[in-house]
Amino acid sequence: MRWRSFVAIGDSFTEGLDDPYPDGSYRGWADLVAATLAAEAGPDFGYANLAIRGRLFANIVEQQVPAALDMRPDLVSFAAGGNDALRRNFAADALIARFDQVVGEFRATGADVLLFRFADVTARLPAQRIIGPRAAILNQAVGEIAERHGALLVDLFADDAFRNPLLWSADRLHLSAAGHRRVAARVLTVLGLSPDEQWLVVPPEPAPTPWLAARRADLRWAGQHLAPWIKRRLTGRSSGDMITAKRPLLTPFTADR
Repeated sequence: MRWRSFVAIGDSFTEGLDDPYPDGSYRGWADLVAATLAAEAGPDFGYANLAIRGRLFANIVEQQVPAALDMRPDLVSFAAGGNDALRRNFAADALIARFDQVVGEFRATGADVLLFRFADVTARLPAQRIIGPRAAILNQAVGEIAERHGALLVDLFADDAFRNPLLWSADRLHLSAAGHRRVAARVLTVLGLSPDEQWLVVPPEPAPTPWLAARRADLRWAGQHLAPWIKRRLTGRSSGDMITAKRPLLTPFTADR
């Protein structure tokens, strides 16, 4: 087995929202990948997941990256910048330059690095004319960085299955359980491993919603998800406040929840 340790860093995408274990904590694609790698490598396989929902790129780089470097894993996943693209003060050039440096730092340790081109969620979100171009800039940069440093690229943007709304949770931003399983399958395929075939099964797309019902659904979504997000921005708070990493140490993988 090539990898005997895996460290995942990032935000809610990597923490596992919205794919809950029975106890209410989150599983997500990274735990699913870790379980597969552990089954291949045996009991000495180590896994840490430092990702925390709501984290901006600078915070991930400042807090999670040094911790991950100290662990010297064989494999690291780095997914960051999506929350920054939702902010008014988004500075693409500076973020991309630091992104490139971080990947270079991990590669210099000999680690394999997983990077992601994110699936398109803008069709279901407001301000898509602003967010869409920003997401495109990040995705293009990540592809170029992966090629430059010999990183492993998981291209979710090119996977049309993620246009299916059932791969996303009710907040229209985070993946559903089915979405996380598909990401895990895509990651394992990039790693040269065979995923569970069921993880690639996509639920049938729901029938089109009549216009009036769709507008009502939009209003419910705005009240339940958009308004709290705006309130957090106005008050300087984050969904990740008071949240700590679910697997802060590089330890043998267990999924008993």
